[in-house]
Amino acid sequence: MTVWDDLVGQPDAVSVLRRAADAARAQVEQQAAAELGGDLLAADDEFAPHDPDGVEPTGSALAAEAHAPAPGRHVGGMTHAWLLTGPPGSGRSNAARAFAAALQCPRGGCGECHECRTALSGGHADVTLVATEHVFLRVEDVRPLVTLAQQRPSLGRWRVIVVEDADRLNDTSGNLLLKAIEEPPPRTVWLLCAPSAEDVLVTIRSRCRHVGLRVPPVADVAALLVRRHGIDPAVASFAARAAQSHIGFARRLAVDESARIRRREVLRLPMQVTSVGAAVLAAAELVEVAQEEAKAATADRDATERAALLHSLGAEGQATLPPAVRAQVRQLEENQKRRATRANRDVLDRALVDLLSLYRDVLVVQLGSPVELVNAELADDVERLAGAATPAETLRRMEAIGEARTRIEANVSPLLAIEALMVRLRPVDVRSR
Repeated sequence: MTVWDDLVGQPDAVSVLRRAADAARAQVEQQAAAELGGDLLAADDEFAPHDPDGVEPTGSALAAEAHAPAPGRHVGGMTHAWLLTGPPGSGRSNAARAFAAALQCPRGGCGECHECRTALSGGHADVTLVATEHVFLRVEDVRPLVTLAQQRPSLGRWRVIVVEDADRLNDTSGNLLLKAIEEPPPRTVWLLCAPSAEDVLVTIRSRCRHVGLRVPPVADVAALLVRRHGIDPAVASFAARAAQSHIGFARRLAVDESARIRRREVLRLPMQVTSVGAAVLAAAELVEVAQEEAKAATADRDATERAALLHSLGAEGQATLPPAVRAQVRQLEENQKRRATRANRDVLDRALVDLLSLYRDVLVVQLGSPVELVNAELADDVERLAGAATPAETLRRMEAIGEARTRIEANVSPLLAIEALMVRLRPVDVRSR
């Protein structure tokens, strides 16, 4: 078993990354041999005459200079900055972690050694994983990474920095990161992840080697759930299909019955929208469910972080907090609020993706396409919706869902965006009365 085994349905990407890891390993071994040879030359130099006014380099310096690659140079497919892109759930983060492990592993990613296991789990001293919980990656998030990038690896072969949300860099934080990528130290590797290359600042992506991932086949995702998590094959197949091959969501649907129930409730909303009033009620219900799910996902962590902060400041159990402590608690609460905002957006966006899959199935039925339905368990509802509209009307509804996703991402009030969407999902004959 190797570090590449969980990258299902990505043979081309794995081939590129594996070759680069092999080239990186050869590069490190060559440089180590050169430094060893240089040390031997340096020992001989101690007994050789030297010109006290000369500037000739020593034997070790000559050897290291001859074999050390220039920063940013491609050596056998290896380079200092990578951009891994692919649709949500394609395994971008998993690919980055696997590549990081292969770079640290003396065997190129065996999956069994200490380096592989710690790199994959996020515990390796020289592999830094960055995944923002805010709407944007801020300057204060990026600045420590720039400083870290200048340090030589402490234990491993490379210092690897994985930025899982490179698409969330704004102009300020992106320009700060750009400077670090433009002038890379010889043993630092940047791995940036984003849905597409267009989501990353052009100045950054132009300095990275791009590797694209694709949507993995449903059968491969189901097989992964069975192999890695012991999921029943029938449940795994349903989860992989319902998640549209999104590996993370497929795993969640497979192990969490409440997630399956919430998804089913979301998909039944279009059948309930028969008037403006019903549309408003459906929108309120969807937003409320999203808020409750986001709160449930963050509430325990928020309480734990607050308790830990008060404990570290020696303010546990105090009814009135000192001003300095209040300021730090206020900063923590602001960070938690931003995290909750993103969690709420992510939950809503996933619900809209599920709705999009429903109308995709409706369009499949209307056009008589032989492809499999994503929501096969709702075949009767799909048939009912297909018979009550034309393909053009279904396409307009799908466009409305896309517009709602864009509006929410642009910071429009979620309730207003969802209300506008639900009104547009009403049956045509109701709207025309």
